[in-house]
Amino acid sequence: MQQGSINVQTENIFPIIKKFLYSDHEIFLRELVSNAVDATQKLKTLKDVGEMKTDLSKLRVEVILDKEAGTLTIRDNGIGMTSEEVEKYINQIAFSGAEEFVQKYKDTDSKHAIIGHFGLGFYSAFMVASNVEIITRSQKPNSEAVRWMCDGSPNYTMEETIKKSKGTDIILHIAEDSKEFLEESRISGILNKYCKFMPVPIVFGKRTEMIDSPSGEKDEHGEIKKEKKEVDNQINNIEPAWTKKPADLNEDDYINFYRELYPATFEDPLFNIHLNVDYPFNLTGVLFFPKLKQNMEMQRNKIHLYSNQVFITDNVENIVPDFLTLLHGVIDSPDIPLNVSRSYLQEDGNVKKISAHITKKVGDKLGSMFTGDRADFEAKWDDIKVFIEYGMLTDDKFFDRALKFCMFKTVAGTYSTFEEMKERIKETQKDKSGKVVVLYASDKEAQHSRINKAHDRGYEVIVMEGPLAAHLISRLENHDSELQFKRVDADILDKLIERDEELPMLLTEDQQNTLKPIIEEVAGSEKFKVSFASMSTDESPFLITENEFMRRMKEQQLAGGGGFQMFGNLPDSYNLVVNANHPLVNELANSEDAAQKESIRQLTDLARLSHGILKGEELTTFVERTVAKMQHVK
Repeated sequence: MQQGSINVQTENIFPIIKKFLYSDHEIFLRELVSNAVDATQKLKTLKDVGEMKTDLSKLRVEVILDKEAGTLTIRDNGIGMTSEEVEKYINQIAFSGAEEFVQKYKDTDSKHAIIGHFGLGFYSAFMVASNVEIITRSQKPNSEAVRWMCDGSPNYTMEETIKKSKGTDIILHIAEDSKEFLEESRISGILNKYCKFMPVPIVFGKRTEMIDSPSGEKDEHGEIKKEKKEVDNQINNIEPAWTKKPADLNEDDYINFYRELYPATFEDPLFNIHLNVDYPFNLTGVLFFPKLKQNMEMQRNKIHLYSNQVFITDNVENIVPDFLTLLHGVIDSPDIPLNVSRSYLQEDGNVKKISAHITKKVGDKLGSMFTGDRADFEAKWDDIKVFIEYGMLTDDKFFDRALKFCMFKTVAGTYSTFEEMKERIKETQKDKSGKVVVLYASDKEAQHSRINKAHDRGYEVIVMEGPLAAHLISRLENHDSELQFKRVDADILDKLIERDEELPMLLTEDQQNTLKPIIEEVAGSEKFKVSFASMSTDESPFLITENEFMRRMKEQQLAGGGGFQMFGNLPDSYNLVVNANHPLVNELANSEDAAQKESIRQLTDLARLSHGILKGEELTTFVERTVAKMQHVK
């Protein structure tokens, strides 16, 4: 028996490791299973180069739970180790690396895990184990088995032992404070999270299958009877979709893979993008476009990052641009650098190249869908527009690509690109300053009357709705200075698209000056800014409008960003526009005081009702007052 002490200055390195790794301590199993898989992959490599002659058909990793004995074993039939290799890889390289890390970080408050920094990740076992054994036998001819033991102190023992099979067993004697890792459901959950797509079969426990009876006995229907049989429970898919060539997959394969990734999801994705790059970096993966909901935060953390089929993290914000985090799927790349822990990413030139490539692939895919089957693209638009709009706002290169396929929908339900829309309205909706005015509605039901008035003038109205609309409108105006967006209720039509000609105003200036303070008193000058306008007699007598600039700033503030936090919470800003040419307004100017105020109140409330801002007690009062008037007339 060989006894020794690991060459470290720190008196007891393992409690320090445990402290650093505590917040992420379930990854010990990922690390040990990954090491076991690596051992089988190395054996494959040696056989490929002719250094080993062994059967590779039964390579696998087993995870064995013995609750009664208090142990968890990770077993592989891979390359194994000689005593010299145990000495080199466990006693020297691993722990000298740990010592270096601890000396560097022991006085900091860092909670980052250290797994992955030293290659083996073996000593993650001490996060949950009070004692760890390695029983290993190399695949090299005439190798003797070795047993290594350590109780969490710097001291270890190593001796020859008997092991019939070649490969390695890592036996963890689970510590008192980590008994949760003796529960089958806990281990199963960790394996499902981290090891679901590892490239070697991973077995955990048994499962029952119904098989044909070996005797061939038949039932009353003439069919071979079935009987139960316990078989090894393989928990992983060793050839997930992203490891295959796109030409070898059909649409059902992608859908089935999506359901495998997200078993609790009931909606299938709209479409996918298969990534497959081997130069200048290695990158594979499949990204899916889900039907996006308005609450974008609910969609995040659905892209899983893998490295050689080992799950790393579902936080990929440092790898892909922010808007791409709304997608679902898998990215696998051994070229994404990881810092001290595999779970924390390190941004460098490769990451930026990978990010730019993924963005380009997404843009190319959307562009090809638009040109290849525009009708289908338009049918999907409402489900993907939040994603595309978000991308246009946060990524300049994507904005340039997306402008060619970004759809603008009219209230009638027809679609056009930015350039198509501009070309179509550039003559009919050009104002006296030469700007092309894009009229839009944020709610075509609530703004129905204004839309109808615009249509009566031959104007087109598009739909711009959702949390990003205000930001996107400003972005588009910055892109094209000849264009201006105005919501249909931002002003009267003659002000939305101003012409050189103006209608004469029937109310005299004296009548306006007399009437204005009375309207302000009844309507509330603190609520509305009252003004008179020369409008057609078929327009409403009173109209509520919202200044485009102020309203848009408020919407941008509510949606986040826009740089408007410096103004505080912006109040609602409403204008009460009086149609100076309407017969009812002319009557107001010549009516008695009591009747005048009653009519003003009624017309103001009708305007508020039309604009959707007459609510609560004021709406109740309006309804009761209107009913009373009708009864009086009767």
